Amino acid sequence: MKNIKAKLIKLFKEGYCTPQIARIAKKINEPSATIHYNIKKLERDGAIKTYKAVFDYKKIEEGFCVYVLINVSPSEYEYDWSRYESKIVSELAKHKEVESVDIMAGDWDLILKIRTKDQDEYYDFLREVVSRIAIQKSISLISLKQLKTNFVLMKQHE
Repeated sequence: MKNIKAKLIKLFKEGYCTPQIARIAKKINEPSATIHYNIKKLERDGAIKTYKAVFDYKKIEEGFCVYVLINVSPSEYEYDWSRYESKIVSELAKHKEVESVDIMAGDWDLILKIRTKDQDEYYDFLREVVSRIAIQKSISLISLKQLKTNFVLMKQHE
């Protein structure tokens, strides 16, 4: 049988997942049609943005997770932070390694969540992508083990 694992993972990450309506109906004891109607309404209202699979990242070769705190050089956004912010965020967000980009309040401007296969891929990502941004200071925080993600408690003994 043809191995399409990589293609499926890519699609699942892009939101090609659907809720299990029959399972939900059984769990809350409501008709499937009612569940379907309410889910579609939540989607139309923008309350549900997408559906995604929850992965065991080690098994899809993305087990190295790093949070990067970034301070952007003030000279880069001195006159118009919002324009520079959208430039930085859109540049970073287009890379598959970047799981999230958040604008911060406090001592840091941005926090990135980056997933790669290993520290070598992370180093390459830093060198090729993050180094293009005018950064005043950054700190990398390596996740040693993820215990909970997307509201799913991860098994402790894998």
